[in-house]
Amino acid sequence: MSRPGGWWGRKSTPAKFETYTRWSFHSFPLIEFVTVGGPVLGRAGKIGPGLTALLVFLVTLHCVLCAVSASHALDWLRGQREQPRRLVWALGGLTAVVAGSAVAIAEHGPAGRDVDEAVAGILLIAPAFGAGIVALGVRNRLRVLVFAAGATLGSLPFGMPAPATLTVAAVVLFGGGFVAFTSVFSVRLLNAVYELDEARETRTRLAVAEERLRFGRDLHDVMGRNLAVIALKSELAVQLAQRERPEAVAQMVEVQRLAHEAQREVREVVRGYREADLSSELAGAKGVLDAAGIDCTVTGPTTGLPAQVQSALGWVVREAATNVLRHGNARWCVVGIRVLKGRTVLTVENDGVPENGGSGQGSGLVGLRERLAEIGGSLRAGPAGDGRFLLTAEVPLPSPSGPSPSGESTASPAPRTNVSEVTP
Repeated sequence: MSRPGGWWGRKSTPAKFETYTRWSFHSFPLIEFVTVGGPVLGRAGKIGPGLTALLVFLVTLHCVLCAVSASHALDWLRGQREQPRRLVWALGGLTAVVAGSAVAIAEHGPAGRDVDEAVAGILLIAPAFGAGIVALGVRNRLRVLVFAAGATLGSLPFGMPAPATLTVAAVVLFGGGFVAFTSVFSVRLLNAVYELDEARETRTRLAVAEERLRFGRDLHDVMGRNLAVIALKSELAVQLAQRERPEAVAQMVEVQRLAHEAQREVREVVRGYREADLSSELAGAKGVLDAAGIDCTVTGPTTGLPAQVQSALGWVVREAATNVLRHGNARWCVVGIRVLKGRTVLTVENDGVPENGGSGQGSGLVGLRERLAEIGGSLRAGPAGDGRFLLTAEVPLPSPSGPSPSGESTASPAPRTNVSEVTP
């Protein structure tokens, strides 16, 4: 059993606003019938049964056509049906007939205050509501103004004194224009609500896509080096085992440790807590490269940098070390850190790059560029000639006026890195 209000509660915010807008327009015919038809029925005994029936019939028909036209026009504006041209023309014609009949009765019908009051209600209200509903069903708003002006002219009781005629014209023109403006504004507001809802959904989808990119980037950075080292040590363990060397067991123990470490880091990536530590990454990179027979030298300050800078540069070191292992046949690698005014510069250089070495545009480096761009940093990578590869990362310090860690330090020969392309 559904709870009370469940139908309304299941609607989205735009759908609720659309329902409110529709019923607001549907209330116009009801208001017209009460304010126009009610006084006519209340004076039926004094106006006469024949004239009362005629006026009530015209008002009722006008109200029904207003309700149907409003419903179809709103469906058209929401793209659910074709433009209701015939209904709009029919409503405009019926509005003219109702106003003309009221003018004819006022000038040529039975005299009396009751008849004049009944007719005045029709002249002042029916054209206004007609203009408002017509405004929903046309594209050109100028036609709405023309219709409002035409309804005003058609409602003029020329047999009355000039001041009264002008008063009726002003009231009809103002009422028709006001209801038409309200109708147009309500539709635009309804469209704005739907556009805002679509924008919110788009923002949500973009946030999900961004999170997927973050996860993919972090997973690439985390697993790239670990898998490269595991492959290297597994190959070494196989060679040692074939020679029946006891060191094979130590290498496999190291592989097991790396596998557990990779598993832990993947969990951290999933939770979104993964942060690289520069000192740890430098020590790990040096250990891995040394184990692979690559002479690795680290120069410059490795501690004292802001956490944000350390994390960003730690990812760069991890990616650079992975590329040195995977690409080329490097014999040496130099990692240098310099703390300059307002920024920290990390350079990684290595030799052993083939003649057709990578251009430094791989997915790993793209992820690094995106990561550094988030904090205003930059990354440049590419061959530096003579079989060398150079990577340079710059990260701005969060507070230029803050303490500078370890002063300025310079790395060895224009630090460069073999960060060719890594695509796990």
